[in-house]
Amino acid sequence: MNFSETAIVCAARPHGETAVIAKLMTARHGMVGAYVAGGRGRHLRPLLIPGNEVAAEVRAKSEGRLPFARLELVRSRGPWMSEPLPAAALAWVTALAAAALPERHAYPALHSALAALIEAICVAPSARRWAGPLLSYETLLLRELGYGGGSAPPAEGAWADYLGAFDKLGRQLERYALAERRSDVMAARAMLRERLARIEGG
Repeated sequence: MNFSETAIVCAARPHGETAVIAKLMTARHGMVGAYVAGGRGRHLRPLLIPGNEVAAEVRAKSEGRLPFARLELVRSRGPWMSEPLPAAALAWVTALAAAALPERHAYPALHSALAALIEAICVAPSARRWAGPLLSYETLLLRELGYGGGSAPPAEGAWADYLGAFDKLGRQLERYALAERRSDVMAARAMLRERLARIEGG
């Protein structure tokens, strides 16, 4: 595996004293796990914020070994990490992709949907503008993995109805896409749900 491509940072797990294992979502190669030397250092740590867009150069010595990645920042989502609701949304949508998607299987439609959703979370004037697209992204993920998922409801209408649809889809994700995965992935969705519920007393 040797390629250069823009990627969405979906997760970064500490490895050793200074490195990280990053999960990078790409359009052509899908989710790719890669070793980033110095990823915990002052220079690279800001690049590995979930939701960031990076230019990734990925190289592996052999097919079965973990590849190495060199990263350059294309677009930072760092400014939104201090905003509770966008931060929770970014944490959830990237954690879902990192946990649910098999590595090295391309899902170009899902990559496009995730990129568009992250952009909406960061630029929309309110959560109501990206709430519907978030459910559409989750529904698409279930479909791409072969679990159906039905139709995501629009964001218009009563906020309580939206939260009900959010809860229903969450049960499907936990049962199918995240079965036998780490429980802390759904904890990120629970935090998002708590913050969404504060909108207009929802």
